[in-house]
Amino acid sequence: MENRSVYSASQSSAIEIPKVLRNTYMLLAMTLAFSAVTAFVSFALGPEVIGRGTALIMMLAAFGTLFILHKKANSSAGIGLVFLFTGLLGASLGPTLSMYVAAGAGGLIFQALGMTALIFFTLSAYVLVTKKDFSFLGGFLMIGLVFAIVASLIMLFVPSMAGYLAINAVIVFLMSGFILYDTSRIVNGGETNYILATVSLYLNIYNLFTSLLALLNLAGDD
Repeated sequence: MENRSVYSASQSSAIEIPKVLRNTYMLLAMTLAFSAVTAFVSFALGPEVIGRGTALIMMLAAFGTLFILHKKANSSAGIGLVFLFTGLLGASLGPTLSMYVAAGAGGLIFQALGMTALIFFTLSAYVLVTKKDFSFLGGFLMIGLVFAIVASLIMLFVPSMAGYLAINAVIVFLMSGFILYDTSRIVNGGETNYILATVSLYLNIYNLFTSLLALLNLAGDD
């Protein structure tokens, strides 16, 4: 009887994980599309309406929403909060996109989007096919993320082009690692809440895109 219970639990888990994965990718696709729409609207309104100050406020509001979202992740309100969070982050990109287009570097935006999609789908496919467990990367990635945040804060007071390049390169590396780590957690049952899984993957993609865009811009300047 005990073995039968263990088997039933394992079978239930095996059924649940693909469902979480499917729901995560479905919600991720919708939030990315919604984020793209809000970014376009913000861009279309122009820096006269949505400037860098407004973009910063929207970004801070998004991360404020994130704290509430974690508390509501197991309720239906969590879905609405995910769209609010991703919509605000998307809209905060408006001034940055306007800056690139005004400088005649709009093509870099599409290059960064293409590279982001390629990296995400390649790494995700690798995990889905191999089902390899990348949980061992967790500690290393968190330490790297703290380092990148501290270094970014230092750069506000001590600007350096070489430092800016290094930080964005590190972020690209870290976000690639987080894609492996987060996808692995979903596939192997470490994350069973598709709302939280969506938020994690969205942030990986968002940060990967912005850092690739910055790196492409620096390469173009060179």
